[in-house]
Amino acid sequence: MSLLEVKNLKVHFPVKPGLFSRVRESVKAVDGVSFSIAPGETLGLVGESGCGKSTLGRAILRLVQPTAGEIFLDGENITHMSGAELRGRRRKFQMIFQDPFSSLNPRMTVEDIVGEALDIHQLTDSQSARKKRIAELLEAVGLDPVYAQRYPHEFSGGQRQRIGIARALAVEPEIIICDEPVSALDVSVQAQIINLLRDLQQQRGLAYLFIAHDLAVVEHISRRVMVMYLGKIVETADAKTLIREPQHPYTQALISAVPEVDPDSKRQRIILPGEVPSPIHPPDGCPFHPRCPIAETKCRTEIPQWREVSKNHFAACHLAGKEIEARN
Repeated sequence: MSLLEVKNLKVHFPVKPGLFSRVRESVKAVDGVSFSIAPGETLGLVGESGCGKSTLGRAILRLVQPTAGEIFLDGENITHMSGAELRGRRRKFQMIFQDPFSSLNPRMTVEDIVGEALDIHQLTDSQSARKKRIAELLEAVGLDPVYAQRYPHEFSGGQRQRIGIARALAVEPEIIICDEPVSALDVSVQAQIINLLRDLQQQRGLAYLFIAHDLAVVEHISRRVMVMYLGKIVETADAKTLIREPQHPYTQALISAVPEVDPDSKRQRIILPGEVPSPIHPPDGCPFHPRCPIAETKCRTEIPQWREVSKNHFAACHLAGKEIEARN
């Protein structure tokens, strides 16, 4: 049984020409996304900035209201639950935000930031138990409990992200949505945070939806990877297969942009023409066809169907598997 299941989820934001005008158009930030995550699994989600990754993560947590579709957590439909109903389920799923500074209240001490969830869900019965629990959480993320009375501005970026992770762990969740948790950090600190997340997963049986734009980072931590473009999932496979045998032209272009350490590597960068189309007026047919170097006539008129191109490897592309000629 899946821990999290998302079915045909859509998030459309209305656009009004003026303050008192009627809604005539919508930004299709997430446009018919479906997937599932098993207990203890890490599912990676990659794509360019603006493709809808963060909106998808927030919609799953109901921080953004879905326009259509369904979200199931432990088999229970939480899509249309009221705030009061949802509050009791919040313990099961939490979020680690991208910016480790703006996501922490600068007027609260670390003790209050981490302890807030304990208070809301009444998880401790005394002040001494609360302090002990906060100290355990800080130690779990590699911070000295003596720092509990300090404020966020007194910490480095990596330390602030550890505080955010401790806050997410406070309610003992089953799944954590990681919204680009390392993109604002130095490379050396990124590795430390990724290793911390992996260790916590092994110790606590956590499941992650790991959102990032860096395929190298996602490959390192994820078992499966989804590629998102213009609000839609265009390819998914296990991490190693996706990196080694990308089937969708967009995935091939993303992988070509990943820096390589090997100086003898013959991989060449694929430069995609044009800009990402507007999510208000997405193109007919395949959403990627205006930038695809190998697009054919049917790509401009027919929406590609989601199909299995090899075992457990799916892509939404008429020409899945056809290589793009790399360009310098």
